[in-house]
Amino acid sequence: MGYVYALLAALLFGANGSVTKVVIEAGISPTQLTQFRVLGTAVIAGVILLLVDRSAFRIGRRQVGIMAILGVTGVAVLQASYAFAIQLLPVGIALLLEYLAVLFVAVIAFVFLKEKVKPRLWVAIACVLLGLAVVAQIWASDLNGLGVVMALIAAASLTIYFLVGERQVGATSPLAVAFWTTGFASLFWAFFSGWWNVRPALLAESVSLSGNLETVLLPLWVPLAWCVLLGSFLPFLLSFLALKHLSATAAGIVASSEVIFAFVVAWLWLGESLNVIQILGAVVVLVGIILAQTARSGKVIDADLALVPDLPSPDAAPAK
Repeated sequence: MGYVYALLAALLFGANGSVTKVVIEAGISPTQLTQFRVLGTAVIAGVILLLVDRSAFRIGRRQVGIMAILGVTGVAVLQASYAFAIQLLPVGIALLLEYLAVLFVAVIAFVFLKEKVKPRLWVAIACVLLGLAVVAQIWASDLNGLGVVMALIAAASLTIYFLVGERQVGATSPLAVAFWTTGFASLFWAFFSGWWNVRPALLAESVSLSGNLETVLLPLWVPLAWCVLLGSFLPFLLSFLALKHLSATAAGIVASSEVIFAFVVAWLWLGESLNVIQILGAVVVLVGIILAQTARSGKVIDADLALVPDLPSPDAAPAK
Protein backbone atom coordinates (compact mmCIF):
# COMPACT_ATOMS: atom_id res chain seq x y z
CA MET A 1 0.00 0.00 0.00
CA GLY A 2 2.96 2.31 0.46
CA TYR A 3 3.33 3.03 -3.24
CA VAL A 4 -0.43 3.52 -3.60
CA TYR A 5 -0.44 6.12 -0.82
CA ALA A 6 2.60 7.89 -2.28
CA LEU A 7 1.22 7.96 -5.82
CA LEU A 8 -2.18 9.22 -4.67
CA ALA A 9 -0.49 11.99 -2.69
CA ALA A 10 1.63 12.93 -5.71
CA LEU A 11 -1.41 12.91 -8.01
CA LEU A 12 -3.49 15.09 -5.68
CA PHE A 13 -0.69 17.57 -5.09
CA GLY A 14 0.24 17.70 -8.77
CA ALA A 15 -3.39 18.23 -9.81
CA ASN A 16 -3.91 20.89 -7.17
CA GLY A 17 -1.84 23.37 -9.16
CA SER A 18 -4.50 23.43 -11.88
CA VAL A 19 -7.30 23.76 -9.31
CA THR A 20 -5.42 26.62 -7.67
CA LYS A 21 -5.13 28.40 -11.00
CA VAL A 22 -8.90 28.18 -11.49
CA VAL A 23 -9.57 29.61 -8.01
CA ILE A 24 -7.15 32.52 -8.54
CA GLU A 25 -8.61 33.34 -11.95
CA ALA A 26 -12.06 33.43 -10.31
CA GLY A 27 -11.03 36.34 -8.11
CA ILE A 28 -9.36 34.90 -5.01
CA SER A 29 -5.84 36.34 -4.62
CA PRO A 30 -2.85 34.03 -4.00
CA THR A 31 -2.50 35.30 -0.43
CA GLN A 32 -6.21 34.90 0.30
CA LEU A 33 -6.12 31.36 -1.07
CA THR A 34 -3.07 30.62 1.04
CA GLN A 35 -4.91 31.83 4.14
CA PHE A 36 -7.85 29.52 3.40
CA ARG A 37 -5.53 26.57 2.76
CA VAL A 38 -3.38 26.87 5.86
CA LEU A 39 -6.31 27.75 8.14
CA GLY A 40 -8.31 24.80 6.83
CA THR A 41 -5.40 22.42 7.31
CA ALA A 42 -4.78 23.71 10.84
CA VAL A 43 -8.44 23.25 11.79
CA ILE A 44 -8.63 19.71 10.38
CA ALA A 45 -5.34 18.68 12.01
CA GLY A 46 -6.44 20.28 15.28
CA VAL A 47 -9.75 18.41 15.34
CA ILE A 48 -8.01 15.08 14.69
CA LEU A 49 -5.43 15.76 17.41
CA LEU A 50 -8.23 16.70 19.79
CA LEU A 51 -9.69 13.25 19.24
CA VAL A 52 -6.55 11.10 19.19
CA ASP A 53 -3.63 12.95 20.82
CA ARG A 54 -4.38 15.96 23.00
CA SER A 55 -0.83 15.92 24.35
CA ALA A 56 0.28 17.39 21.00
CA PHE A 57 -1.15 20.74 22.10
CA ARG A 58 1.42 20.94 24.91
CA ILE A 59 4.84 21.95 23.60
CA GLY A 60 7.73 23.86 25.17
CA ARG A 61 8.66 27.48 24.52
CA ARG A 62 11.59 26.47 22.32
CA GLN A 63 9.33 24.26 20.21
CA VAL A 64 6.81 27.08 19.89
CA GLY A 65 9.54 29.32 18.46
CA ILE A 66 10.67 26.64 16.03
CA MET A 67 7.11 25.94 14.90
CA ALA A 68 6.57 29.67 14.38
CA ILE A 69 9.68 29.90 12.18
CA LEU A 70 8.64 26.82 10.22
CA GLY A 71 5.09 28.12 9.92
CA VAL A 72 5.99 31.54 8.57
CA THR A 73 9.12 30.90 6.48
CA GLY A 74 8.42 27.30 5.52
CA VAL A 75 4.64 27.21 5.06
CA ALA A 76 3.15 30.71 4.77
CA VAL A 77 5.78 31.95 2.31
CA LEU A 78 5.93 28.64 0.44
CA GLN A 79 2.21 28.37 -0.22
CA ALA A 80 1.81 32.01 -1.23
CA SER A 81 4.87 32.17 -3.49
CA TYR A 82 3.85 28.94 -5.23
CA ALA A 83 0.34 30.32 -5.78
CA PHE A 84 1.83 33.51 -7.26
CA ALA A 85 4.16 31.41 -9.44
CA ILE A 86 1.42 29.29 -11.02
CA GLN A 87 -0.52 32.47 -11.72
CA LEU A 88 2.36 33.59 -13.95
CA LEU A 89 3.90 30.31 -15.15
CA PRO A 90 2.71 26.97 -16.50
CA VAL A 91 1.81 24.80 -13.48
CA GLY A 92 4.38 22.10 -14.24
CA ILE A 93 7.29 24.53 -14.60
CA ALA A 94 6.37 26.27 -11.33
CA LEU A 95 6.40 22.97 -9.44
CA LEU A 96 9.58 21.88 -11.21
CA LEU A 97 11.33 25.02 -9.96
CA GLU A 98 9.92 24.53 -6.45
CA TYR A 99 11.36 21.03 -6.37
CA LEU A 100 14.84 22.51 -6.73
CA ALA A 101 14.60 22.48 -2.94
CA VAL A 102 15.65 18.83 -3.12
CA LEU A 103 18.93 19.91 -4.68
CA PHE A 104 19.37 22.90 -2.38
CA VAL A 105 18.92 20.79 0.76
CA ALA A 106 21.43 18.17 -0.38
CA VAL A 107 24.06 20.77 -1.32
CA ILE A 108 23.63 22.77 1.91
CA ALA A 109 23.73 19.58 3.99
CA PHE A 110 27.03 18.66 2.34
CA VAL A 111 28.74 22.07 2.27
CA PHE A 112 27.61 23.62 5.55
CA LEU A 113 26.37 20.77 7.72
CA LYS A 114 29.16 18.36 6.72
CA GLU A 115 26.64 15.63 6.05
CA LYS A 116 27.75 12.70 3.91
CA VAL A 117 26.13 12.59 0.49
CA LYS A 118 26.55 10.21 -2.40
CA PRO A 119 28.64 11.23 -5.44
CA ARG A 120 25.50 11.16 -7.59
CA LEU A 121 24.69 14.60 -6.17
CA TRP A 122 27.14 16.20 -8.59
CA VAL A 123 25.50 14.42 -11.52
CA ALA A 124 22.17 15.68 -10.18
CA ILE A 125 23.43 19.27 -10.18
CA ALA A 126 24.59 18.98 -13.77
CA CYS A 127 21.26 17.47 -14.85
CA VAL A 128 19.24 20.18 -13.12
CA LEU A 129 21.28 23.08 -14.49
CA LEU A 130 21.27 21.71 -18.03
CA GLY A 131 17.61 20.72 -17.93
CA LEU A 132 16.45 24.06 -16.53
CA ALA A 133 18.37 25.93 -19.20
CA VAL A 134 16.48 23.92 -21.82
CA VAL A 135 13.06 24.21 -20.13
CA ALA A 136 13.46 27.97 -19.71
CA GLN A 137 14.94 28.22 -23.23
CA ILE A 138 17.39 30.83 -21.98
CA TRP A 139 18.37 31.62 -25.57
CA ALA A 140 14.81 32.92 -26.23
CA SER A 141 12.89 32.64 -22.98
CA ASP A 142 9.18 33.39 -22.85
CA LEU A 143 8.92 32.59 -19.14
CA ASN A 144 7.62 35.34 -16.89
CA GLY A 145 10.56 36.63 -14.85
CA LEU A 146 8.49 37.41 -11.75
CA GLY A 147 6.92 33.97 -11.95
CA VAL A 148 10.37 32.36 -11.96
CA VAL A 149 11.39 34.47 -8.95
CA MET A 150 8.23 33.42 -7.07
CA ALA A 151 8.87 29.75 -7.83
CA LEU A 152 12.47 30.06 -6.62
CA ILE A 153 11.24 31.74 -3.43
CA ALA A 154 8.98 28.71 -2.96
CA ALA A 155 12.00 26.45 -3.42
CA ALA A 156 13.98 28.45 -0.85
CA SER A 157 11.05 28.30 1.57
CA LEU A 158 10.74 24.52 1.19
CA THR A 159 14.49 24.24 1.73
CA ILE A 160 14.27 26.15 5.01
CA TYR A 161 11.32 24.05 6.14
CA PHE A 162 13.20 20.80 5.79
CA LEU A 163 16.65 21.97 6.91
CA VAL A 164 15.20 23.42 10.11
CA GLY A 165 12.41 20.93 10.57
CA GLU A 166 14.17 17.62 10.20
CA ARG A 167 16.76 18.68 12.79
CA GLN A 168 14.60 20.55 15.28
CA VAL A 169 11.16 19.03 15.68
CA GLY A 170 12.52 15.92 17.41
CA ALA A 171 9.88 13.31 18.18
CA THR A 172 6.94 15.62 17.50
CA SER A 173 4.34 13.78 15.44
CA PRO A 174 3.89 14.86 11.80
CA LEU A 175 0.25 15.70 12.48
CA ALA A 176 1.26 17.95 15.37
CA VAL A 177 3.86 19.63 13.16
CA ALA A 178 1.16 20.19 10.54
CA PHE A 179 -1.18 21.72 13.13
CA TRP A 180 1.36 24.08 14.66
CA THR A 181 3.07 25.18 11.44
CA THR A 182 -0.14 25.81 9.50
CA GLY A 183 -1.59 27.45 12.61
CA PHE A 184 1.26 29.96 12.73
CA ALA A 185 1.06 30.39 8.95
CA SER A 186 -2.65 31.21 9.17
CA LEU A 187 -1.97 33.66 12.02
CA PHE A 188 0.64 35.38 9.84
CA TRP A 189 -1.62 35.66 6.80
CA ALA A 190 -4.57 36.73 8.96
CA PHE A 191 -2.89 40.16 9.05
CA PHE A 192 -1.59 40.38 5.48
CA SER A 193 -3.74 38.26 3.15
CA GLY A 194 -6.69 40.62 2.81
CA TRP A 195 -9.12 37.76 3.53
CA TRP A 196 -11.62 40.35 4.76
CA ASN A 197 -11.98 41.63 1.19
CA VAL A 198 -13.46 38.34 -0.02
CA ARG A 199 -17.20 38.83 -0.48
CA PRO A 200 -19.14 35.86 0.95
CA ALA A 201 -21.39 36.02 -2.11
CA LEU A 202 -18.35 35.40 -4.32
CA LEU A 203 -17.98 31.90 -2.88
CA ALA A 204 -21.44 30.98 -4.13
CA GLU A 205 -20.92 32.37 -7.64
CA SER A 206 -20.50 29.88 -10.47
CA VAL A 207 -17.05 29.77 -12.04
CA SER A 208 -15.80 28.03 -15.15
CA LEU A 209 -13.19 25.32 -14.67
CA SER A 210 -11.35 26.80 -17.69
CA GLY A 211 -9.43 25.10 -20.45
CA ASN A 212 -10.93 21.86 -21.71
CA LEU A 213 -13.46 21.99 -18.85
CA GLU A 214 -14.59 25.51 -19.69
CA THR A 215 -18.24 24.46 -20.01
CA VAL A 216 -18.27 22.99 -16.50
CA LEU A 217 -19.55 25.49 -13.95
CA LEU A 218 -19.27 25.05 -10.18
CA PRO A 219 -19.74 27.32 -7.17
CA LEU A 220 -16.37 28.82 -6.26
CA TRP A 221 -16.44 27.20 -2.83
CA VAL A 222 -16.13 23.74 -4.45
CA PRO A 223 -12.64 24.18 -6.01
CA LEU A 224 -11.67 26.21 -2.94
CA ALA A 225 -12.65 23.31 -0.69
CA TRP A 226 -10.68 21.00 -3.00
CA CYS A 227 -7.57 23.13 -2.44
CA VAL A 228 -7.95 22.76 1.32
CA LEU A 229 -9.04 19.13 1.64
CA LEU A 230 -7.72 17.32 -1.43
CA GLY A 231 -4.90 19.70 -2.27
CA SER A 232 -3.41 20.27 1.18
CA PHE A 233 -4.42 18.03 4.06
CA LEU A 234 -5.08 14.71 2.28
CA PRO A 235 -1.77 14.71 0.33
CA PHE A 236 0.02 15.39 3.61
CA LEU A 237 -1.78 12.51 5.32
CA LEU A 238 -1.15 10.12 2.42
CA SER A 239 2.54 11.08 2.33
CA PHE A 240 2.84 10.31 6.02
CA LEU A 241 1.10 6.95 5.56
CA ALA A 242 3.42 6.15 2.65
CA LEU A 243 6.47 6.75 4.86
CA LYS A 244 5.16 4.08 7.23
CA HIS A 245 5.48 1.51 4.45
CA LEU A 246 8.34 2.76 2.25
CA SER A 247 11.96 3.65 2.73
CA ALA A 248 12.81 7.33 2.54
CA THR A 249 14.52 6.81 -0.82
CA ALA A 250 11.51 5.10 -2.37
CA ALA A 251 9.12 7.69 -0.96
CA GLY A 252 11.29 10.52 -2.24
CA ILE A 253 11.42 9.13 -5.76
CA VAL A 254 7.66 8.64 -5.88
CA ALA A 255 7.07 12.12 -4.42
CA SER A 256 9.03 13.56 -7.33
CA SER A 257 6.34 12.22 -9.68
CA GLU A 258 4.23 15.17 -8.52
CA VAL A 259 6.02 17.17 -11.19
CA ILE A 260 4.90 14.73 -13.89
CA PHE A 261 1.31 14.77 -12.66
CA ALA A 262 1.35 18.58 -12.60
CA PHE A 263 2.47 18.72 -16.24
CA VAL A 264 -0.02 16.07 -17.40
CA VAL A 265 -3.05 17.45 -15.55
CA ALA A 266 -2.31 21.03 -16.67
CA TRP A 267 -1.93 19.78 -20.26
CA LEU A 268 -5.15 17.73 -20.28
CA TRP A 269 -7.18 20.28 -18.30
CA LEU A 270 -5.81 23.76 -18.98
CA GLY A 271 -4.14 23.10 -22.31
CA GLU A 272 -0.72 24.14 -20.98
CA SER A 273 1.89 22.42 -23.09
CA LEU A 274 5.63 22.45 -23.70
CA ASN A 275 7.47 21.95 -26.95
CA VAL A 276 9.50 18.79 -27.50
CA ILE A 277 12.77 20.41 -26.44
CA GLN A 278 11.24 21.71 -23.21
CA ILE A 279 9.77 18.29 -22.43
CA LEU A 280 13.22 16.73 -22.82
CA GLY A 281 14.64 19.42 -20.54
CA ALA A 282 11.96 18.72 -17.94
CA VAL A 283 12.82 15.02 -18.02
CA VAL A 284 16.51 15.82 -17.45
CA VAL A 285 15.60 18.06 -14.48
CA LEU A 286 13.37 15.34 -13.03
CA VAL A 287 16.22 12.82 -13.32
CA GLY A 288 18.43 15.28 -11.45
CA ILE A 289 15.81 15.72 -8.73
CA ILE A 290 15.49 11.96 -8.27
CA LEU A 291 19.28 11.62 -8.05
CA ALA A 292 19.34 14.38 -5.43
CA GLN A 293 16.50 12.68 -3.52
CA THR A 294 18.66 9.56 -3.23
CA ALA A 295 21.92 11.37 -2.43
CA ARG A 296 21.17 11.60 1.30
CA SER A 297 20.59 8.36 3.16
CA GLY A 298 17.32 8.10 5.09
CA LYS A 299 16.03 11.56 4.16
CA VAL A 300 13.19 12.62 1.89
CA ILE A 301 12.01 16.02 0.63
CA ASP A 302 8.31 16.13 -0.21
CA ALA A 303 6.41 19.25 -1.21
CA ASP A 304 3.36 17.85 0.61
CA LEU A 305 5.21 18.88 3.80
CA ALA A 306 4.90 15.48 5.46
CA LEU A 307 7.86 16.19 7.73
CA VAL A 308 8.88 13.00 9.54
CA PRO A 309 12.13 13.44 11.51
CA ASP A 310 12.60 9.80 12.48
CA LEU A 311 12.09 7.95 9.22
CA PRO A 312 11.79 4.17 9.23
CA SER A 313 14.66 2.18 7.87
CA PRO A 314 14.08 0.30 4.60
CA ASP A 315 14.04 -3.02 6.43
CA ALA A 316 11.91 -1.94 9.34
CA ALA A 317 8.75 -1.27 7.38
CA PRO A 318 8.61 -3.12 4.08
CA ALA A 319 6.27 -1.93 1.39
CA LYS A 320 2.97 -3.79 1.17
